[in-house]
Amino acid sequence: MTKPEPTHRPRRWSWRRAGASGLFHVAAIVISLAFVLPLVWMVSVSLRKTGLTLPHTIQWLPQEPQWQNYLRLFQILPMGRYFLNSLLITALGVPLSLLFGSWAGFAMSQVGKRARRRLLAFTVILMMVPTTALWLARFVMFARLGQTNSYIPLLAPVLLGASPLLVLLFYWNFRRIPLETFESARLDGATPLLSWWHIALPQARPTLAAAAMLAFIFFWNDFITPLLYLRSQRLYTLSIGLMQLQEMDKTNWPLVLAAAALVTLPPLLIFLAVQRKFLNESWLSGK
Repeated sequence: MTKPEPTHRPRRWSWRRAGASGLFHVAAIVISLAFVLPLVWMVSVSLRKTGLTLPHTIQWLPQEPQWQNYLRLFQILPMGRYFLNSLLITALGVPLSLLFGSWAGFAMSQVGKRARRRLLAFTVILMMVPTTALWLARFVMFARLGQTNSYIPLLAPVLLGASPLLVLLFYWNFRRIPLETFESARLDGATPLLSWWHIALPQARPTLAAAAMLAFIFFWNDFITPLLYLRSQRLYTLSIGLMQLQEMDKTNWPLVLAAAALVTLPPLLIFLAVQRKFLNESWLSGK
């Protein structure tokens, strides 16, 4: 018996394909450097001696790195307490945002066509409303409730999935699942909650990862909300600590940039930890 010819033949090497691949990698390196070099410069300046002005030329590594600048942050302000407060808010806000955001997106994907269009229009309108327009109404509401010096106003956005954008992300993901799949589950006795947990959520792993990163950045970098509602120093977050440090000595750039590096480090580490899953095709397909 003759063996059947393979249907997929290996691609032949060509100058055009090699040139396109080379240009892609060069562009990727240039774009990566545009984002990485400012971070490197920030860490470099944070290692200069305190009291020095910003360097007139780019110095990637000081002659005498002052690693004790990072220790001085914890001596000047209770940065450890601020770090734990930010970590607590983020640890509560991210999973709750994923929970409520996925619920809202799943509900939007299951309603009728007419109701779905109205909900989509309402969600887009919410995205267009500037945040500043809600500050006064929200502050008055939480002040009447007596919650102006607590974490409740900071965690209130989880009821909207942290942002209407996350709700839309989940909706677009769940809409790709055939409705017949949910109908079959419903005929087998599955409730909407079981369908969400066993059918919709396992097929939304890439969306869960992306939404988790966006929610983490939303809560970790939030500055205006803690500034408006928090009055006690024991409740302050890292963003408030960074503002306090800058107000104490605006010209002490090494300490200010050391605090900025401390704020930037956790999101950067988390992104580096999960980037392989974004690029892993087998993980994205759920296998």
